[in-house]
Formats: sequence, structure tokens, C-alpha cells
Amino acid sequence: MRPSRTIDISTGLFVLLGFAAILFLVTQITNREFTLNSTSYRLRAEFENIGGLKAGAPVSMAGVTVGRVEDIQYDQKLYKAVVTLRLDGHYDEIPNDSDASILTSGLLGGQYVGISPGGSEEYFKDGDQVTFVQDAVVLENLISKYLFNTATKQPDAPAPEAAPATQE
Repeated sequence: MRPSRTIDISTGLFVLLGFAAILFLVTQITNREFTLNSTSYRLRAEFENIGGLKAGAPVSMAGVTVGRVEDIQYDQKLYKAVVTLRLDGHYDEIPNDSDASILTSGLLGGQYVGISPGGSEEYFKDGDQVTFVQDAVVLENLISKYLFNTATKQPDAPAPEAAPATQE
């Protein structure tokens, strides 16, 4: 009867550790340390593909959260996703030629908007549009391009043999 008690205790500990790991992951995913104050301003960016970007996702520069994705809409005339970014007013000196990219963070693949600063001496103002954007990289598209590209490649033909050199 002794081995079954040991098995029961070890199984219980394993399940308990599993729940603890899940709880830890949930707290890391839903961590919302950043809050916007009343001096925030909005920018607009148009993307061809936003992947899994969601409203509430962080907007960051150099790894620092400077805002949040406020809204995502679809423009039926442009056939693009229009993303409204709400940035904290403390970060009001972002050059207006900066670019916005949709990036993936961590192993779980949470997406966010990363802003890379440009070199302009003029800064974004409330309501401006980010001109330079880079769409989300969709893993399925990359895999299918790789698979279909390698499937269509023909094996290399053997090189023709060199003709013997003639002496004059």
C-alpha cells in the first residue's frame, strides 16, 4: 500500500505545479503596468496586415511602453486596417518620420506596435498619421512560401562537360 500513496502525492504535486505555472503565465500575459494620463495624444497608422494585433496591445520604443493600441478598424475604400495609437503625452518628441512595425513578443506570440525613431526635427502631433509602416509577419505565410518555393525548384541539371582544349 505504500507505493500507491507515494504515487498519489507525486501526482498531486505535479498537478499543483502545473496550476502554479498556468497562473504565472496568465499574470504575465495580462500585465498592464502602463496607464495613460490625460495628456495623451493619438496617431493613426494604416497596415495591409495586422496579424493578431488587438486593441490594448502596447506601443513601445526601444523596449519602453509609450502607449497602447486604442482602436482597430477596417477601411473599405483603402482595403487596409486602420490602427489608432494612443501615446502618453510625456513622449511628445517622436520625430514625424518615424516608422511603426507590428512585432511579436515572447514565445506566446503577443503582438505589439514598435516605433523606430526617424531623423526629422518635427514631431508627431495629435491626429497625425504614421507614414512608414511595416506589416505583421504571419508565420503561416512564411512557411507556405518556403514550402511552395522548394517544391517548385527543379534539381540542378548536371554541368556540361568541358570540351578538350585544342593545341595549335
